[in-house]
Amino acid sequence: MALDVQGMAPLLQVFDMSTAIRFYRDVLGFELVATSGGGEQSDWVLLRRAGVELMLNTAYEADARPPTPDATRIACHADVGLFFGCSDLDAAYQHFRNQGLPVNPPEVRDYGMRQLYVTDPDGYVLCFQWPAREETQA
Repeated sequence: MALDVQGMAPLLQVFDMSTAIRFYRDVLGFELVATSGGGEQSDWVLLRRAGVELMLNTAYEADARPPTPDATRIACHADVGLFFGCSDLDAAYQHFRNQGLPVNPPEVRDYGMRQLYVTDPDGYVLCFQWPAREETQA
């Protein structure tokens, strides 16, 4: 019997839930679908946009959270990349600039994908991409 997989929802550890929610909801357009019960102050949330799901979980319990993020922990987040299909990268680039995010214009990579990168408040790398050539489209 084949495994019937219906989707995937990565789980990211975040330092400040309300900051993370504002980024994913207000900047990227995700909808807050479910929480562990505290709204923007929840320890866990499920976000959704156009069939893409993402879960966020606080890295610390409220009573154990340090006053500032651990720089070493945040630096390790750069090893995680979330790749989103986005057919209008020029509009995405302008949107991110209008939001005040540091972003470089989209570039075509050697493997045929046109991409632009942003980093979320917790240091996770987000790539928005689309095939630059017909042969890149599978």
